[in-house]
Amino acid sequence: MSRYEDAGLFAMLAVVWGAGFTAIEVGLIHLPPILFASFRFDVGAIVTLGGLAMIGGLETPRVRTDWQSIAVAAVLLVFGNGFLLFVGQRFTTGSIASVVYSLNPVMTAAFAALLLAGAALDARDMAGVGLGLIGVALVARPDPTASTAAVGESALGALLIFGAVLAVSSGSVLVRRFDAEMGSISITGWAMAIGALLFHTVSPLIGEPMTLPTRLDTVGAIAYLGVGGSSLGYGAYFVLLKRRGPFTVNLVNYAIPLVATVTGWALLGERLAPLAVLGFGFIIAGFLVINRRAVADEIQSLRARSSRS
Repeated sequence: MSRYEDAGLFAMLAVVWGAGFTAIEVGLIHLPPILFASFRFDVGAIVTLGGLAMIGGLETPRVRTDWQSIAVAAVLLVFGNGFLLFVGQRFTTGSIASVVYSLNPVMTAAFAALLLAGAALDARDMAGVGLGLIGVALVARPDPTASTAAVGESALGALLIFGAVLAVSSGSVLVRRFDAEMGSISITGWAMAIGALLFHTVSPLIGEPMTLPTRLDTVGAIAYLGVGGSSLGYGAYFVLLKRRGPFTVNLVNYAIPLVATVTGWALLGERLAPLAVLGFGFIIAGFLVINRRAVADEIQSLRARSSRS
């Protein structure tokens, strides 16, 4: 039963996070990006912390590593990641953003080599990172026939989302390095609450007008991202991370662009250009090169299960 449950969680995670890129596009039509992110993490924090409190599972920080993990998660995983992702999607589509974002496992491996003891990149690992970066470069110019202005906007959007990838991948490694005593979901809830405060502070400072969402589609986008993309998504992610390990759970990053492309096409009439598809292939190749040992172990494990069956 556990295997079927994990498959269901994996599918749910791919759907809620993949469709989240389209939801961001919908919300950005009528809300400025930083204010939109504020509302998204308001909902996420309230649902996560409130839900944990109702079931008696809410933990509070007690030791220094708890505070360090919450601070890093709030600044990098929530604020830095959300700021660059939401602003970046003003200049590109959700499907392209999801392809750039799929570079996350590659950059996580690179930051692990820099920040964690016992992890180092050899020449083949560096080649894997290079393949991923080539993929992002191809995604940044998805249409060779586009105008210079359109190409510039697409490149700017891809660059900002690549910055979001750097924020979330480095933040994930640092949280792992601090090794807090608190549970991961409690850390995520507190980080979303602090991150929401940061967004609400920065939004008026950069001149965004305070606009309350009134349209049904905008409210729906906020609710979807807050409940589905944040609370349910992170909950499923941490359960899979504990049960299956980082290699398996990171594979969800390669199902997400498919969901984002389908929802973007169905709701907004978007399509993914051939160069972006080719770039996605380079990113997957980079992931496989860096994780070649884990791939080999997984293949051996599958063969062992087949022979036992």
